[in-house]
Parts: sequence; C-alpha cells; structure tokens
Amino acid sequence: MAYKLSKRSIILIAVITVLAGGIYFYTQKGEESPYDVLTVERGDLVQEVSVTGKVTPFSHVDLAFEKSGRVADVYADVGDRVLAGATVVRLENAETYALLLQAQANLSVAQAQLAELQKGTRSEEITVQETRIANAKKSLDEAKKDLSSSIQDSFTKADNAVRNYADQVFVNPHSANPSFNFTLANSQLKTDIEWQRLLVEEVLISWEHSLVEMADDPVRYLDAVISDTQKIKEFLDKVSLAVNSLTPTSALSQTTIDGYKANIVTARTAIYTATTNLALSRSKFVTAQSDLELQSNELALKKAGATVEQIAAEEARVKSQEAQVANYQAQLAKTLIRAPFSGIVTEQNAKVGEVVSPAAVMVRIISESRFEIEALVPEADIANVKLGDKATFTLDAYGDREVFEALVQRIDPAETVVEGVSTYKVILEFIDHEGKVKSGMTADVSILTDKREDIIALPTRAVSVNEGEQSVRVLHKDGTIETRKVTTGLRGSDGKTEILSGIEEGEEVIVFEYK
Repeated sequence: MAYKLSKRSIILIAVITVLAGGIYFYTQKGEESPYDVLTVERGDLVQEVSVTGKVTPFSHVDLAFEKSGRVADVYADVGDRVLAGATVVRLENAETYALLLQAQANLSVAQAQLAELQKGTRSEEITVQETRIANAKKSLDEAKKDLSSSIQDSFTKADNAVRNYADQVFVNPHSANPSFNFTLANSQLKTDIEWQRLLVEEVLISWEHSLVEMADDPVRYLDAVISDTQKIKEFLDKVSLAVNSLTPTSALSQTTIDGYKANIVTARTAIYTATTNLALSRSKFVTAQSDLELQSNELALKKAGATVEQIAAEEARVKSQEAQVANYQAQLAKTLIRAPFSGIVTEQNAKVGEVVSPAAVMVRIISESRFEIEALVPEADIANVKLGDKATFTLDAYGDREVFEALVQRIDPAETVVEGVSTYKVILEFIDHEGKVKSGMTADVSILTDKREDIIALPTRAVSVNEGEQSVRVLHKDGTIETRKVTTGLRGSDGKTEILSGIEEGEEVIVFEYK
C-alpha cells in the first residue's frame, strides 16, 4: 500500500534534511580545519624580566684601625644596635688627647691676640701707656739727680784722697814743683809721680770750678769726670807702688812707712768707690733713658695701631695653630672606630688589652632597617631594564602568599660573568617590607619594564618575518586567507606582541597551521 505525503510533510522533511546536512558539514569542518584561529581583541600587555636575587643590607662595612695600638674599651658586641657616629672600639690615646688640649689652648691664645690686633688699641690702654711714660720720666729725673750726686761725691772723695792722704808724702804738693819727700831707688817712678801730682792738681782745680755746672747738667760732664777719676786712680796706684818700696832708715821709721801705706790704701779705696758709684749711676741713667724711649715708642705704636704686616703675621700664627689642632684631632680619630651609619654589629673581634695591627678587621656593621636586592640580569634582558622600573618579588621564606614591591635603584655598567655568561648586576631598593625581610633571603623578582593598555596584541608566533617585513595571515569569512603586512611594538612577557597597525579588532588571524 503506497502512502502519499502531504505538502506540509514534504517541506518539513526538506528543512530537517538541510539542517542535518549543515550540522554535519560544520561539524566535519571543525574537526578537519587545519588552522588555529584567534579573533582580534583589545587588552593590556605587560613586559617583565624575571630573575632570582639575594637580599643584602643597604649598607655594610668592615671597620679597622689605621694604626696599631692597645685596645682600651669595647662599647658594642655582636647583635648590638649602634647609632651613626657612635664609638664602637677605642685604643689608648691619653697622650694624643693631652697634645690636642695643649694645641687648642695655643690656638685660643693666638686667636685672642689676633682679635686684639684687629680691634685696635683701647683708650684705656693709651692711658695706661701714658702713665708708664710719666713714670719713666720720673725715673729718668731721679737717675739724673743720682748721677749729679755721684759726680759731687766723686770730687769729694778724689780731693780728700789726694790732698789729705796722698800729699803727706810730698813737699810743696800744691806748687808748680811738687816733690816726693823721700829718695826712691826708681828715679823714673819718682819723676812720673811728681809730674802726675802737678797734673792731678790741675784736674782738681778744674773739677772744683765746674761743680755747679755739673750739678745742672751731669750728663754733659760725665765722660770728663770718669776720665779725671781714672787719672787720679793711676796717680794713686804709682804712689802706692812707691810707698810700698820704702824701707826704714835713720830718717824714716817703719811706723812712718806703715802710716803712709795706710793713707794710700784709704785714698785708693775712696777712688775705687767713687769710680764704682759713677758706673752704677751711669748705668741707672742709661736704663731710665732707654725705658723712657721704649715707652714712648710703645705709645706711638698703640696710637698708630697694628700694621697690615703684623695682622698678617698673627693670622698666619692662628692658621698654624689650627693646623696643629686638626693634626691632633686626626691622630685622635685614628684611635677610634665609629659607626658610619646606624645599624647592627655582626662581627666584633676587638678585646680589651690586646694590641691590634693596622687594617685588621675589628668590627662589621650592617644597616638595620634598610635592605636591597642584588640580582644578575642576563645580557638578553638588560636592555629592557632601566632605573626607576617597578618590580614585585616574593621571598622563599614566605612563599607566594607575600608579595613585596621594589624599585630599580642601580645598574652596574660592567658585566659580571657567571659560568661563561655575561650578566649585569641590578640593585633594587625596597619600597616597604614591614620588618619581615632579613639579610641573605632569596627573592624571586619580576621587573616591570614596560606596559601597554587597551591595545591590540597577538601571540608572537602568529607574526611572521620575511626579509625584514612582518606580517600575519587573516582568515576571511568566505574561507580565503590574506597575508597582511603589520607594524609591531612591545613584546610582552606572556608571549604576545603589540600590533601597532595592519589589523583591526574583530578580525580573525591564523595563529598556527596544523600540518
């Protein structure tokens, strides 16, 4: 029995057949398509350099003495916190410290004297100096009076020595022909004595006539008086020689001779005293005269003030003393080890009483709160890293649950070869570590070298390079393939490359072709 289908049924069967064929066709197409296709979309692209680094102190230093010496004090031990500038170890330095104190005292004196010179003379100093001049004038007047008295006294002693004592051995001593009243074996001596007695008389007469003038102006006559006194002394010396040569005779007893000798001794003593007094008075007068001149000159200098040369000389002396102080300060500093920055002592080798050698490491200090990461970046990536780049890192001690931030602080210009590979040391400074970081920890660092937002990026493998030109293959809806030239930009760390031109959002690009 044959069935006849209705028109409605025929249409329904046709639609089902078409749908089934379409499903089959597309199903078969998906399974057998030789391409991996990606629809172009906008997004963000990040370029990072990932390295492994080590946490190190921001600052660390090994400290030693520049000179040998005996350790006097140790002020910090391993683990102690020290402030910048704090003394950690001290050598014995008492002698150097004493020299420094002396140099500082000398400097203070020199500075005070320079200040006085620069300030000039005060009115009070002028007054004091004028008083000194007045006193010097008074002393000179007294010395002049004393000189006058000495001249008067010298005449008195000379006159008495000759006319009262020496003349006892003469006949007619005041006449033009004085004669020694005893016979002498030495006739020449007798003649000399008689001649000198005549001259001495003239000296005494002239001296006596000038006494008034000498009293008024003793300085003028002083040399003449000294000369006259010397003549009288020489006369008495010869008389003494003659008297001492006398021997007793029937006409001359020993008693008489002894009397003559005693008189001549008295006369000579008087002249010696007169000569001494004249010399003392003269010395006193010269001293007083020099002092007056000195004080007068000093007053003139004070009124004139210090010269440029004097000030320059005093300034030079101050600088010399300053250099001396600086020298001893430097010597003293060499006996101390001070912390150059605040930190923690990690090594302490000094012991009180031991003698240490120069350059031997005594103390090691690391910074307490500031750390940095030291990482080696391969040559292939170093061109992308620049100062100021931000970075994130994790520490093996805390795992991936703690992420810290840092900044690229320094890039060494010279390479560091590790196992034959050139790398470059990069130092990253922590932004914040909340006190969890310790020196020596291992860090996994990701340095953000560049970033693009809201751009077109394709997998790098989708971009072909042929003779310097870059291109991608675009799959059209009708199944045709177009090779299109593109311009690329940043290459991201996730395997994508920025497309600057040549492709539009929504287009399909062949990423990979199955063989």
